[in-house]
Amino acid sequence: EAANKVIPSVVSVLNYQKVNQQSYLGGGFYRDGSDQGDENNTAEEQESSEGSGIIATQDGYIITNAHVVDGADRLYVVLYDGTKYAAELVGSDTVTDLAVLKIDATGLTAAEFGSSDDLQIGDQVLAIGNPGGLGSSTTVGYISALNRAITSEDGYTMNCIQTDAAINQGNSGGALVNAKGELVGINAMLYSPTGAYSGYGFAIPTSIMTKVVAD
Repeated sequence: EAANKVIPSVVSVLNYQKVNQQSYLGGGFYRDGSDQGDENNTAEEQESSEGSGIIATQDGYIITNAHVVDGADRLYVVLYDGTKYAAELVGSDTVTDLAVLKIDATGLTAAEFGSSDDLQIGDQVLAIGNPGGLGSSTTVGYISALNRAITSEDGYTMNCIQTDAAINQGNSGGALVNAKGELVGINAMLYSPTGAYSGYGFAIPTSIMTKVVAD
């Protein structure tokens, strides 16, 4: 019931960036199949990364991580039903790794916010997001620690929720919800020596998120 309640509120976030690529392929041939042209770099837009987001309001405000939208030339949001919208970056805070997007849509299913202050170690939680481009993926686990001090690359230390619910690349910006289907955190990072899930995931608590998003 908790998963069914929140899944429609979790979206995929696509980050498109312009990168320089050689048009020359070698052997006298080029991307258009001819043997004419030059070897100059050309700007080409590519989908450079995928992440997750959460619908905060019925009129299209989306919460995600700042690192999910970092460096984007264009952003898109894909809803649970597959509808794709161009997204505007409203604001981003790299210190707390939070960002707000806006899409031109109404009547959306917004997540119900819960209180991260009410969490206890051992509480069951669900992590929902877009790992590996597999939208609406849900994993189940427990709160394994609270107020875990995590220091960002900017040197800012934030107290995070630690969970053993599997969080993988692409889950960033997705929902951490309690057994009632209430949002209690924003999945933000994992600890792993290999880059794959190894039992440690961290989420930004809603007690921090609500303040930053309002700003």
